[in-house]
Amino acid sequence: MTLWGLMLLSGALTFAIRYSFIAAEGHYLPPDRFPRLLPFVPVAALTALTAPELMLVGGAVELGTGNSRLWAGVVAIAVAAIGRSTLLTIASGFLALFLLQRI
Repeated sequence: MTLWGLMLLSGALTFAIRYSFIAAEGHYLPPDRFPRLLPFVPVAALTALTAPELMLVGGAVELGTGNSRLWAGVVAIAVAAIGRSTLLTIASGFLALFLLQRI
């Protein structure tokens, strides 16, 4: 398959997936619990993206004191829970990571 054919196929599949939600509007009613669970989707997605980066060092799980990324993440989570500020959370995480890597 050529590169252009692959690009066209990918575009058609992406369009079909997105259009399916538009076409199903009004024809499908999700279960009652579904809308109640939607607020948890961003938290679950962010956790799934960041947890491996915090816990893996060189392809192996490292939960000890030698994993500076994990402890910087713990600091950032604590600051986020207390401060509720995105900028403060990012800054504290970076600062903690910088300091822990220097120790």
